[in-house]
Amino acid sequence: MTLGDEDGYGNDAGRGDAYSTIGGTRQTRTRLPDGPAGDPYGPRRPPRNSRSLITVVGVVVLLLGAIAFANMGGGDSGNGGASGGTANNKTGAAPTAATGTKPVPEKNGTIPSGFAHDEQGAQSAAANYAVALGSADMFVSPSRHAIVQATHDPAVVDKLITDLNAAYSPGFLKNVGLNEDGSAPTGLTFVSRTVPVGTKVVEQAADSVTVEVWCTGLVGMAGEGSTKPVTETWFTISEKLKWVGNDWKIESSSQTEGPTPVSGDNRASSADEIAGAVEGYGGFVYAR
Repeated sequence: MTLGDEDGYGNDAGRGDAYSTIGGTRQTRTRLPDGPAGDPYGPRRPPRNSRSLITVVGVVVLLLGAIAFANMGGGDSGNGGASGGTANNKTGAAPTAATGTKPVPEKNGTIPSGFAHDEQGAQSAAANYAVALGSADMFVSPSRHAIVQATHDPAVVDKLITDLNAAYSPGFLKNVGLNEDGSAPTGLTFVSRTVPVGTKVVEQAADSVTVEVWCTGLVGMAGEGSTKPVTETWFTISEKLKWVGNDWKIESSSQTEGPTPVSGDNRASSADEIAGAVEGYGGFVYAR
């Protein structure tokens, strides 16, 4: 998911940027000319500058990629992708490995629930919640409300839903390329996926824990005629979790850009290939 808003609360909201209250950025994307003849990899991406992100009522809205994508100019339609507690002082990576702990036994709708009341359970909850909050379902009102209710502390749910309803306005959805109800136009597939790369506990107490989730994401519109191809983003989400009702729930969160690796030289797939992959491959349930 912030510069100028490190505590996760929208102190900079209302400074005149139409996206400043929904975790967004006014970044534009520059399209490079085609590379030299015979270059099998085509144009290279320019270096990206750091971006400032503002959160809504301390709970992150995962629109980083969507808003950058919404503010892009027309592209080649044939290409589809390119707080509290005691410091834990853990800096080493904890590998994902068999621990003998059974996977979560329950689901709240389509979202896993019933995470263990320990560090492993908190990391698994944070990763799964990042996936849900970064999904295309967040752009449709009924599923968005269900996701927020399933992942957040009940004490913040009502206010958050109100703010998100304002953030995902018909005007914003239109700018992204969606219909007013959040559905994709006929013949196109809207892609919004968050994929956790790793998790880390940075603060921990008996009934609260802060987990950072390093993620990559896909966002864009796939299909013939798309002018906003699917692109990748990299970001880190910091989730403050609270033990509520025998499960971990998000109390507040924030997001920063990166760490971002150097882009590889893979050939960009066509829009149809990307649409087929999204429709053919389901998402994962993450557990440590």
